[in-house]
Amino acid sequence: MKIVGRAIVVGAMICGLIGVLTLIIFSGAGKVSAAQQNAAGQWVDPANRSDELVDGPYRVDPNWPKPLSTLFPEDKGWTWGAVQGVFAQNPDRIFVAMRGELPDLTNAKKAYVELDTAFGLKAHVEVPGRGMYGRNASVGPYASPGEASDDYMGVDGKDYRWKHIITVYDSQGNVREAWTQWDSLFKPDNPNVLSQGRVHKILIDPYDPEKRVWAIDDGHEVIRIFSNDGKKLLQTIGTLNTTTERNAKMTGNTGRPSYIQKTGPPSETFGRQTDIAWLPDGTFFVTDGYEETRVVKFDKNGKFLMAWGERGEVNGKEKRPGYFNTVHGIAIDNQRRLYINDRSNRRIQIFDENGKFLDQWYLGDGPTATYHIFMTADQHLWMSDGHGNFKFYKYDLNGKLLYTWGTMTPEPGGLWGTHQFGVDQDGNLYTAEVWGGRPQKFVPRKGADPALLIGQPIRAAWTK
Repeated sequence: MKIVGRAIVVGAMICGLIGVLTLIIFSGAGKVSAAQQNAAGQWVDPANRSDELVDGPYRVDPNWPKPLSTLFPEDKGWTWGAVQGVFAQNPDRIFVAMRGELPDLTNAKKAYVELDTAFGLKAHVEVPGRGMYGRNASVGPYASPGEASDDYMGVDGKDYRWKHIITVYDSQGNVREAWTQWDSLFKPDNPNVLSQGRVHKILIDPYDPEKRVWAIDDGHEVIRIFSNDGKKLLQTIGTLNTTTERNAKMTGNTGRPSYIQKTGPPSETFGRQTDIAWLPDGTFFVTDGYEETRVVKFDKNGKFLMAWGERGEVNGKEKRPGYFNTVHGIAIDNQRRLYINDRSNRRIQIFDENGKFLDQWYLGDGPTATYHIFMTADQHLWMSDGHGNFKFYKYDLNGKLLYTWGTMTPEPGGLWGTHQFGVDQDGNLYTAEVWGGRPQKFVPRKGADPALLIGQPIRAAWTK
């Protein structure tokens, strides 16, 4: 009996100990440490631990920028077109580039269209669809002009207006500057027959104390450099409406001849260039591009130095180093290594500054479509997926995926075609939504884990 009694006491003590530990564990359930959250792969908003985090570790500012009809009273009835570019010089100087204006669909009356199915049936569809974007602002016969398509049917003044191509906004979403004096410079010559023009991305060299503004016009095959106030066009790199000889014969995007047939020396021409990155001495590299399949290196004055890259097989499965299809972005780390977005092949290729292949990251077999890559000062590579997964991705420089967030929705905070993004000195994130047709501002949530926010870019020569 004594033995049995002792066993009961010991058992009771063990049960009690387990109960105490359980209480301790569960009493701390609401105080998850940052290490535990990171281990779980998910940050929790301390203000609401049940928040589904549609806009990730940020909260979108639904009032930035203000509606075009408010900013420009003569624009009543019109809104953003395909927003291609955004660049944050500082919180009160945000550059936005778009491909003209489109009719505002807010509160548009519903319509019903009849479609013929592949099986010979008739299907009725509500337009715009409920819970969906009203339209694709970038692609389609009545979208913003500027895409390389021969089926464009839009009429200037009716289906679009080529206005307010480059504008500058303050932190409240007010217009500081409207560079309308340059609107015609970027206008497609004839969008119905593939003569293009547009601002693909807009950038400032982080090592340039003058903060000159670089506008990439891939449709006209040139890069234009402006004074920071937009009053002067300082330099044009490339030859207007002229491409390389090999690109005229066969592009790396379509596998067909380029729509531009006029050719010039490869040192003076592009094949729909897409992005730019700089070294501290002003040397810069251009990804070239939608049609050409190369990276081009220039000195600080815009003199051609070298180029590398070959046309990959047009099937999305090219794995050979130095072969490209849709060369859509570039970033440089502090070791002067170049990260090249080989978009159609769903990979990042890494080179030294003289074109020597170093490594590559394969981004998976899913519907990835990386639009913009962004190197932070703390040496992480952030990417936006435009029309595959509609998310932001954070990678370390060994190619390991660390974090992702984003949701496709027409409501503020959604992402559909994030073509370029940037971060200001206060940590605010700005996005250019090319398919959704809007710029957006995301403000860091209070208490957000800094490791999950898109970090600051390098700003070596200027801070304001």
